[in-house]
Amino acid sequence: MEQAVLERKVHVIPATRPAPASGPRRGGRQRVAAYCRVSTDSEEQLNSYDAQKAYYTQKIGENPDWEMAGIFADRGITGTSLKKRAEFNRMIAACKRGRIDMILTKSASRFARNTVDCLRVIRALKNRGIGVIFEKENINTLTESSEFLITLFSSFSQAESESMSLNIIPGIRQSMKEGNVPFQYSRTLGYRRGPDGRPEIDPEEAETVRLIYARYLEGASLGDIQRELTEREIPTAEGIKGWSRQVIQNILTSEKYIGDGIRQKTYTTGPIGDRKAVKNNGELPMYYSKNNHPAIIPREVFYRVKEEMARRTSKRKVMQKTAKTEQGKYSAKYALSELLVCGECGTPYKRCTWARNGKKRIVWRCVSRLEFGTKYCHNSPTLDEDKLHSAIVAALNEFGAIRAEVKADVLELAELAQSGGEDGGESPLALQAQLKELSAEQAVLLDKTLADMENKELNARLKVVLDEKQDILDRIAAQEQDEEQRAAQASRQREMEEWLDQQPLCFTEYDDTLTRRFVEQVTVVDAETIRIKIRDAGIEIERKLC
Repeated sequence: MEQAVLERKVHVIPATRPAPASGPRRGGRQRVAAYCRVSTDSEEQLNSYDAQKAYYTQKIGENPDWEMAGIFADRGITGTSLKKRAEFNRMIAACKRGRIDMILTKSASRFARNTVDCLRVIRALKNRGIGVIFEKENINTLTESSEFLITLFSSFSQAESESMSLNIIPGIRQSMKEGNVPFQYSRTLGYRRGPDGRPEIDPEEAETVRLIYARYLEGASLGDIQRELTEREIPTAEGIKGWSRQVIQNILTSEKYIGDGIRQKTYTTGPIGDRKAVKNNGELPMYYSKNNHPAIIPREVFYRVKEEMARRTSKRKVMQKTAKTEQGKYSAKYALSELLVCGECGTPYKRCTWARNGKKRIVWRCVSRLEFGTKYCHNSPTLDEDKLHSAIVAALNEFGAIRAEVKADVLELAELAQSGGEDGGESPLALQAQLKELSAEQAVLLDKTLADMENKELNARLKVVLDEKQDILDRIAAQEQDEEQRAAQASRQREMEEWLDQQPLCFTEYDDTLTRRFVEQVTVVDAETIRIKIRDAGIEIERKLC
């Protein structure tokens, strides 16, 4: 049986939408935009930037078939990522809105040094009928062979960027080792560029820095300092008359204010793609440059702030018995919230307001008694604030009355603290010498171990050397911490000495700032007695509440 032969018929379905334009717009000229970029903010590069803008303005204006669609230019921006190239991204957005028909740019390296990004953008534009002309390579992305050539040239640009990065890094590291610390004057309050190009102190701004440190040591919180600076309309380093707690925190923790500098606190993840700065948690070495520039804040004051900040941060629950009340947030409102403790259970006292018969009475009560009644603390008394304040004032007056005797003790303690005590302990130089010897031995042992990896004696000795190195590193770190603590203690004792010299014959009013500065702790002995411990003086004074 013969099979019927089917006659093939082809019907043309006419297009209903115009194809993407690949040439001049119908009825008009092509809308042409230009993109230019310089990678640094140097004067030479900025001149090149201005020259590029002028060149493309003239080139587009002279072509009768072209219409200016804008010049998009990024300054001081790397080409390895698209994220921070605002003008580039604005140009692409204009393309998507149908406002650009063609883009002119100098070369593939100006457009992007990341091959993946370059191809992705070019393909997206090509799908919309928008071509990119690379003048140096003489490539129009709307031609058939353009993608191969773009891939080739973009790869060259990416490789160049990677090579430049690798070549630059050793120079940067060497600069770090030599103690060269870059300064961002626009973001660092208190300093300006001096005639020699080095940082110098800006007197007016430096006073603001000193005020921040002084107020913090007086007991003010970050919020208190923020409000005070804002209300006084004192400008920040960037000239803004509005402060944030984070800015104040950064000033209080920056080593720049004691004249030091540290390099490589952060590092970038790589030269290509999604570059981002991450905190250096030991992945790379850091370089600390001491006495790099003039100091605004004395070193011992900086250490005191560091110590006080750690104290405030470390405050946790006041009870170990699932207490609901917390002291986890530092309170700058009342000094005694920090200092007044129960003599029976050791729990801090809390300020309370009693209202009876229309009359208010301010008292202080043990937090344990407030939370649990007499379950854990049986006899803690309630204290009138007025009587409490009077007793503290009397204790400070008593302390001042023996100032001659106390001053001699304070001076002796200050000298001892500054020197590190009668026994200075291990010499830092000796520890560094031991560390150097162990490092040399470690290098030799590593070579021997690699040659004979099964040698148990070599492996055992290598482990001993590594353990000894770590022990010395721990001792060096402990010495540095002790130095900070001694400096902070000596600073407080010198401050007390000055206070003793300036003290009037008799204080008449209670002062939270004075209490916070010179009182270490107030212990409630019973309903009629408190014991005041003077900070850094080794003196405790008992006073009756009356």
